[in-house]
Amino acid sequence: MSAEVVIASGGLDCHLMSGCGFPAPGAEIFQFDSVLTFSIGSLDVHISKVTIVIAIMAIVVMGFFTYAFRKPKLVPRGSQNVGELGYVFIRDGIARETMGKDGDKFVPFLFTLFFFIWMLNFAGIVPFLQIPATSTFAIPVAFAIIVYLTWVPLGIYRQGFIGFFKAMMFPPGVPKAMYVLLAPLEFLSNILVRPATHAIRLFANMFAGHLLIATFSIAAFYLISASVVGILGSAASFVVAIALTAFEALIQGLQAYIFTLLTAVYISGALRAEH
Repeated sequence: MSAEVVIASGGLDCHLMSGCGFPAPGAEIFQFDSVLTFSIGSLDVHISKVTIVIAIMAIVVMGFFTYAFRKPKLVPRGSQNVGELGYVFIRDGIARETMGKDGDKFVPFLFTLFFFIWMLNFAGIVPFLQIPATSTFAIPVAFAIIVYLTWVPLGIYRQGFIGFFKAMMFPPGVPKAMYVLLAPLEFLSNILVRPATHAIRLFANMFAGHLLIATFSIAAFYLISASVVGILGSAASFVVAIALTAFEALIQGLQAYIFTLLTAVYISGALRAEH
C-alpha cells in the first residue's frame, strides 16, 4: 500500500481505534504536485508524477523492443521470441482480423499504441509508481485525438470528402425517409461520440480500478487493531486488495486491447465504405 495514498486520505494516524471515520479515498489520490516547473517562452511546463510515469514507460517499451530486435535471428529465442509473439498478436489478431492484408501497413501504429497503453495501465500496480497514467483523463483523450486525426483524414483521402461522409451518414439498406433522423445521428455518433467514448472507456476503467484497490488497501491499514473486528476486517480487506490487484492486471491488458481493436475498426471503416 502506498503511504501517499494513506496520507492523502486521512493520515497515518487515522485508524479504527483513533476515533476518526474511515478516510475513503477520492479524486485527491489522482492529483499530484509538480516535481519540476520550468518555462519555455511564455509557456509554463509542470512535471508531475504522471509525467514521470509516462516517460519511464516510454523508455521501458522502446528499450525492451530495441533490445529484443538488436540482433534478430532466424530462429528467435528469449526476448526476440517475446517481441515477435507481440508483433504477430497485433498483426494477425487485430490488424488483419479487421482490415485484411491492408492492415499490415498499420501494424507499427497499432503495435506501439497497444504496448504503450498497456504499460501506462500496468504502472498502476508497479511498486513506487502505483498510478495508471491513463487514469488521468488528459492521457486517454490525447490517445483518442491521435486516433481521430488518423482515421478521419485517412477516410477523406481514400473515399473523398463527399464519399466519406455519405458512407458514414447514409448507410445502405435503410428506408430513405429514415435518413432524416439517421443521418444527423450517424454524424454525431461518429464525429463526436466515437472519440469521446473511446477515451472515456479507457479512463473510467483505470480510474475505477485504481480507486477500488486504494479503498481496500486503506481499509486494511485503517481496520488493523487489537480486536476481532479489526483483525478480521483488516485481513479480509488485504486479501480483497490482493485479488483486485490481480484482476486489475487482467483489465489493464484487456483495456489496451479494446482501445487498439477499436482503433483498427475505425481505420478499417476509413479505408473502405461499408456496403
